Amino acid sequence: MRAKLVAINGPLRKSEFPILEQVILGRDTGNTVRIEDPWVSARHCTITENHGRYILVDLESHAGTFVNGIPVKERDLKSGDEIAIGNSLFLFQEERAAISPASSVQMDDGDVPNAEAAELQPEGLIQMAPGALAALPAVERYKRNLQALARISCEIGSLRDEESLPWQLLGMIFDVIPAERGAILLLEENSPDMRAQVAWDRTSGPDHPVRVSQALVNRIAQEKTPLWDHGSKGAQAFLCVPMLSKNQTIGIIYMESSRAVASFAKEDLELLSAIAGLGVIGIENARKFEQLENENRWLRAEVSLTHDMVGRSIRMREVYQFVERVAASDSTVLIFGESGTGKELAARAIHKNSSRKDQPFVGLNCAALTETLLESELFGHEKGAFTSAVGQKKGYLEVAEGGTIFLDEIGELSQILQAKLLRVLQEREFVRVGGTRPIKIDVRFLAATNRDLQKAVREERFRADLFHRLNVISLTLPALRERPEDIPELAEYFAARYAKKCNRRVCGISEEALACLRRYDWPGNIRELENAMERAVVIGSSDKIMPEDLPEILQDSGEDLGGRVPAKYHDAILNLKKQMILGALEQTAGNITDAAKVLGVHANYLHRLMRNLELRPKIKKQSGASN
Repeated sequence: MRAKLVAINGPLRKSEFPILEQVILGRDTGNTVRIEDPWVSARHCTITENHGRYILVDLESHAGTFVNGIPVKERDLKSGDEIAIGNSLFLFQEERAAISPASSVQMDDGDVPNAEAAELQPEGLIQMAPGALAALPAVERYKRNLQALARISCEIGSLRDEESLPWQLLGMIFDVIPAERGAILLLEENSPDMRAQVAWDRTSGPDHPVRVSQALVNRIAQEKTPLWDHGSKGAQAFLCVPMLSKNQTIGIIYMESSRAVASFAKEDLELLSAIAGLGVIGIENARKFEQLENENRWLRAEVSLTHDMVGRSIRMREVYQFVERVAASDSTVLIFGESGTGKELAARAIHKNSSRKDQPFVGLNCAALTETLLESELFGHEKGAFTSAVGQKKGYLEVAEGGTIFLDEIGELSQILQAKLLRVLQEREFVRVGGTRPIKIDVRFLAATNRDLQKAVREERFRADLFHRLNVISLTLPALRERPEDIPELAEYFAARYAKKCNRRVCGISEEALACLRRYDWPGNIRELENAMERAVVIGSSDKIMPEDLPEILQDSGEDLGGRVPAKYHDAILNLKKQMILGALEQTAGNITDAAKVLGVHANYLHRLMRNLELRPKIKKQSGASN
């Protein structure tokens, strides 16, 4: 297996880096992958290949290395893992080797064997036009070949794996072509070099190699014309046809037989050429399917970049360890926490580190919809189930098939929906609204609430049996005030995100602003902090976040009154601000720019503050009286 890193986001976006023995990622120029990002350490982490295992090791970086949203020191990587380093996101992908070690093809450097070029029209090769079909000599042969083509066409259309497709195609060819040995060679784009090959010797067994002339391969690739030797003079009989896509040779099918009784006819060549055309369609479909899977994975990775948890406090390290332990199972997890603590982020982290990570993650807020609409969204509905049901609709449970469904604010469910959800958890099946047929599902359930469900059970507002079904494993997320050491890192994270989004240069957060952030109680938790940093980035006028850029309630929290707390704290603060501004304006004869310098704030902020405190009318009145 080979592996590579694909940059999904960050300064190296859309770049790819193969992993041979060891890759070093960091900010220094000597690293294998250099990332110009102040959040990245000089030598940030390494990825090392060891007997087919790929091991990531964090080199004590200051910002940490995250795999699927979880900070790690050392981790065995699996294909599809997302690696976050600073503001960059990489996708780890394992690739199959170009040529399988078990292959039994041996390329022969000898001359091209005696061969006859067949004049077959390309459109006849791929589509088996009526003229080509009419050339088949006997009714039975015609019937057999036509049935073979129909079967191959159907089976090829259902294959999605480029590695297994040539093997299956070779087996189907042996069913209709009288050959002893055969091989399918897939070529690199615009080159006779092989990217993959399969071969089989029906008489000597799989350990016996199938020899193919390299000169013959080169000729077929260049001339794009089938070659054959029917073995009429006792020589080795063979068929060799190109697999053409957009007039380029993407592969070659080679069949041979040494027995005179198994000599090949031109009809065999025509049939093999038609099969090659069908094989091309299958290979193109498999490659497009793989490309779409990769693009889908990249898109999911881009979206999930904003869903990584941030923080290195003891409480958050406990959360990360919990996520790693429970992710591998399919057990239901109930997440508790105040509003804004990141319950959905924890649910996404569990999904991204599970075996279901390549399947859908579907979230539904149970408090955002009415009971009737919520039932329709969760279970889906049949056509005519209610007035506006003009067609059948799949619910979130069906959409999440094979993946994870996250039910946020589960405590807001009505008693009727609680009973229906309980049945789904017990039976793993449900019925659409207006339907009669039960639908089996394979999904993992994650739920979250900011309510005390045990109290709700005692008060008979929440079913006890549903609570026990949901509460198989529980996690309580800490409030932001319980982990104040994470506030600066979170603030920097949100400032960098919104600076990039708003195309603004923000170098960091001033010590005064950080003091305001640390002293505030954050009743709205991380969501409130995120909103505060977005506001600061949008209205700020310098390259650093200053106290005046923060919401006023945070500025008040940063002021030190020497232990004296007045009875009406906020009124006292507002009055003090008014007196200071009026004093500065009086000192500067009403010049706002000079007054801002006296106060040590930006002039734009002083204008906003005067407007918020409604000081302009008072200043105009005073200036009018003085005149």
